[in-house]
Amino acid sequence: MTIRALKAHAKTLGLEGSDIQVLLSHVLKKSRTWLVAHENDALPCAQCKQLKAAFSRRAAGEPIAYITGEREFFSRNFIVTPAVLIPRPETEALVEFALKHAPRNGKILDVCTGSGCVAISIACERPDLQVYASDISEAALSVARANAVKLGAQVHWREGSLLTPWEGEKFALIVANPPYIAQQDPHLQQGDLRFEPSLALTDGANGLQMISALITQSLSHLQPDGLLALEHGFDQALAVRKFMQAATYKKIQTLSDLAGHERITHASL
Repeated sequence: MTIRALKAHAKTLGLEGSDIQVLLSHVLKKSRTWLVAHENDALPCAQCKQLKAAFSRRAAGEPIAYITGEREFFSRNFIVTPAVLIPRPETEALVEFALKHAPRNGKILDVCTGSGCVAISIACERPDLQVYASDISEAALSVARANAVKLGAQVHWREGSLLTPWEGEKFALIVANPPYIAQQDPHLQQGDLRFEPSLALTDGANGLQMISALITQSLSHLQPDGLLALEHGFDQALAVRKFMQAATYKKIQTLSDLAGHERITHASL
């Protein structure tokens, strides 16, 4: 089959043009410009089968990132598997906050690290920092470690729930993108969320349970004047600020993402 014929086949499955281009570029390892110039080229049977399989997976709703096995985050390509949450653009604000506020040579912790995109981005951008990260999922940590090797980042990894792996350790800054979707939220059964690990999406309760626990546990893991920064849902900022106030944090502020949604709340000890 030619590239043109494969595109037509993908469209009959309901795929959008942008998705078709991404999958063609991924499988053929060619640029979009090359694809346009070679639309009438016939492809080997093996590549045709590979592309048809990819198109079918996408038509079934599987996220592009899981099909290609990668996703860009903070200008770097990260390995992504169904064991980890797909990195989101809004989470880049967490990295930006850390880069701006982490003290020189400071000790930084990323909790619920998943693919490691936050911790690794911080480590790559600020080599002076001592970066640590943890996750409850062994499978997720395997992906994170692979990303660190791929991108040449120095990160210390541990497995465990929230701050449990860090007994006796204190940090200048703790960041986290914890599971914050309520268990009953209908969005969990829609779009990409259907394919992502539920452990990384929901706390199995009201969406605030893990956040509340992180706020409380971080009290004993922050250095004097240490900072805590948490990503949360667009409608959770007020609740997060109240949790922090009740835990006697200071200088509590919320930052909005590029869409104008309140997305990250931070405070100091």
